[in-house]
Amino acid sequence: MVKQDSRDAIRKTVLSALFIAVGLVLPFFTAQIPQIGNLLLPMHIPVLLCGFVCGWQYGISVGAVLPLLRSLMFSMPQLYPNALAMSAELATYGLVCGLMYNKLLRKQNILSVYISLVSAMLAGRVVWGIAEVTLLGVGGFTWEMFAAGAFVNAVPGIILQLVFIPALLEALNRAGFVPFGTNN
Repeated sequence: MVKQDSRDAIRKTVLSALFIAVGLVLPFFTAQIPQIGNLLLPMHIPVLLCGFVCGWQYGISVGAVLPLLRSLMFSMPQLYPNALAMSAELATYGLVCGLMYNKLLRKQNILSVYISLVSAMLAGRVVWGIAEVTLLGVGGFTWEMFAAGAFVNAVPGIILQLVFIPALLEALNRAGFVPFGTNN
């Protein structure tokens, strides 16, 4: 007989694999046009969802692996520097949203989703900027590049995430899959 903790770990592992699969496939809906992918940020969504649904340990793993795996499989995003910087960024997304939502906030509700989501998005963008400076050097990555890449060009993706992720989590909650009020 399998214990509840083992069942929970198996469920979260399977869900993490599903989130990786979704993250590999979802960018194809942007028709492999980098400009559209940069606007809609399709790989960010499954990582954020993994952090919320499975917790920070799984979210950080999915976030770290997904851009590298996609780069190696499909050459998109380009491994250096894009996939490496995205790996740090998405790992931060999974870590922060999972940690805040599942451990730090007292209640799991829609307000906690938004607080966790915005915190993860800000922290991930800062980590992405640090990774870019580390990979390209201070002269190769400017403040203007950071502002454009992290915020200006990403506005459609940010809006999509702020609308889609809470709505999906609410739908999962209503279906009894991700109950608010219980820590993962």
